[in-house]
Amino acid sequence: MEKDEQKLRKQLSQTAYEVTQNAATEAPFSGKYDQFDQPGIYVDVVSGEPLFSSLDKYDAGCGWPSFTKPIEKQSVKRHLDTSHSMYRTEVRSTEAKSHLGHVFTDGPQDAGGLRYCINSAALKFIAADQLEQAGYGQYKTLFE
Repeated sequence: MEKDEQKLRKQLSQTAYEVTQNAATEAPFSGKYDQFDQPGIYVDVVSGEPLFSSLDKYDAGCGWPSFTKPIEKQSVKRHLDTSHSMYRTEVRSTEAKSHLGHVFTDGPQDAGGLRYCINSAALKFIAADQLEQAGYGQYKTLFE
């Protein structure tokens, strides 16, 4: 997907643009989805591609929304991130290549042990009762 920078700057908030396009990180405990608990799915704020489900969201206490897995394994791509003198695994959306956050191995063991630590600014929430109208009807069965 070719991204038109001017169009994206108009479409996204400054924070969302910096996070998704320049791999910035929003301040901990500042994102709108950190302490957010409603049924639905989270999609890429740039492309709308489905990324995570509220059914896999949990409070890791880290200050960012945390998920045990993506909705579809292929919806996120992992990359080695050596910025800030650290070795981390960055996650990006497959279609738009938006920077989402990082994945760590300190998640709930009974759910696979992973913690997808994701910036709220990279996400748009689609409520379970709005999935059909928003074009994500195939995910309704998750919440029935």
